[in-house]
Amino acid sequence: MAIRRSSATLDTYLLKVFCILMAERSVSRTALKLNQSQPAISVALKNLRLIFGDPLLVREKGGMVPTDRAMAILDHAKTALQSIDTMLDSGESFEPESSRQVFRIGSPDYLAPAFAASVVARFRQEAPHARLVLHALGPAFDFERSLAEGELDVVIGNWPEPPDRMHLSMLLEDPIVCLMSADNPLASRTLTVDDFRRMQHVVPTPYSMTQRGMIDTVLTSLRIQREECVEVQSFMLAPYLLPGTDLVFTTTRHFARYYAGLLPLAIVESPIEFPAMRFYQLWHARNHHAPSHQWLRHLLGDCSRGLPGQA
Repeated sequence: MAIRRSSATLDTYLLKVFCILMAERSVSRTALKLNQSQPAISVALKNLRLIFGDPLLVREKGGMVPTDRAMAILDHAKTALQSIDTMLDSGESFEPESSRQVFRIGSPDYLAPAFAASVVARFRQEAPHARLVLHALGPAFDFERSLAEGELDVVIGNWPEPPDRMHLSMLLEDPIVCLMSADNPLASRTLTVDDFRRMQHVVPTPYSMTQRGMIDTVLTSLRIQREECVEVQSFMLAPYLLPGTDLVFTTTRHFARYYAGLLPLAIVESPIEFPAMRFYQLWHARNHHAPSHQWLRHLLGDCSRGLPGQA
């Protein structure tokens, strides 16, 4: 397809649209990411094609694919956006009470509900006009790329070996317990390791393809194999499967305490000495000095310290 070059201005908005289009390879998904309409993104793509004199994205059998020219431009576009962010951040002042900024946090769905509720309440109190997006992490989600490209501001995780390319600060330490139906005969006595081996367990689908979870890591190191009876993709579904069954769910105390207050469930100490589950926040160097991101990270830290049992 022949494209005539345009003298239109290449601004930061078009650069951002270009980078996300290259990642998503879809006008509709790019529109969702930027909270814009599909026609607006289509117009932006048309302008980009005119500016660069290239189709940039072409339709193939499996969907849209970038041209060689687009791939050659991509690294320069990312570098340009990062340089602009750094330039703007160096003199940025941030007033949360009047900000209309969108903040995006990625987290697993087994984060302590009390912590998440505290974060939302504090956010609404301090930044009533801003917007908070909580993005659930999944096995196929590349959180490192999302942080590097500015799609997420902060990721909350608990990997035993967090990526060393990111900044990190500790948020929570949460003991591991066993959650089961209140009428389970094992709920009224001290569990043994043999009990743990024989019990029928609800287990979560891993939310990272590259990192084994802490519980599985410890069990493997101790050569303890549990009976994995039910696998769920959502942590929040697991507690609802327990009442009236012999199933057990091994999870954090804050998570268990929340659902034990809603359902006929019992919290029993684990017979295995798991280390406390450590949750931390990760962020990219591109946001390290930005006042708005510093405010967000301090808010998360303050909310974590406000939970029972946290220093």
